[in-house]
Amino acid sequence: MIREFLNYVTTASNWSGTRGIGHRSLEHLRLSGASVLAAALIALPPAVWLGRSKRGGLLAQSIVNIGRAVPSLAILALLFPISLTYGFGLGFWPTFAALVILGVPPMFTNAYTGIRSVDPSIVEASRGMGMRPLEILTRVEIPSGLALILTGVRIATLQVIATATLGAYVGFNGLGSFINEGFRQRDDAKLLTGAVAVAICALAVDLAFGVLTRRAMPWRAPKPQRVLERNPTT
Repeated sequence: MIREFLNYVTTASNWSGTRGIGHRSLEHLRLSGASVLAAALIALPPAVWLGRSKRGGLLAQSIVNIGRAVPSLAILALLFPISLTYGFGLGFWPTFAALVILGVPPMFTNAYTGIRSVDPSIVEASRGMGMRPLEILTRVEIPSGLALILTGVRIATLQVIATATLGAYVGFNGLGSFINEGFRQRDDAKLLTGAVAVAICALAVDLAFGVLTRRAMPWRAPKPQRVLERNPTT
């Protein structure tokens, strides 16, 4: 299996065209990026507002988390006929909608928790210093909750990248197509190509989030401690 896989990924023809590794990888990342961006636009503003107001957050979390109880493939199956009925067609749009639904809960929950957990005394002190509400939000509350917010975005992104493979069942030409074709054709090389490519994408994104987190929150980076050496006694 490993030899077949290496032969497949080192063959130039398997990287070219719309069915090649390069094109399908870009399509997979394009779909994942668009889905994460849409989910962030839907989840983060209300989560931040509810976290600040500290009202209705638990009810909103319960409603949002309903999406977690439904398997992604079931959501895709429900959206597929709707997409056809309203003329959105196969491939991108039903998969996109399902991934957006998948990405909202972790972003909403973490952003709400991050903003809600900001120490009220810090907010009051900022208000006493004459800061306006928008300044308190952007300079105090969001920076204080940024670790949890970024964690939610990271979790959602990794889930979306992994789950986007299911789009192959509704005609999306991403990395999931290699896995789907590998199963149907009993082609282990294709199957492994899709699985490894998805894993590499997820790992690269995870590393990128690690770098982003360290740059966005330099005060949280561990500082090297100075080690004092004792002179050996003679």
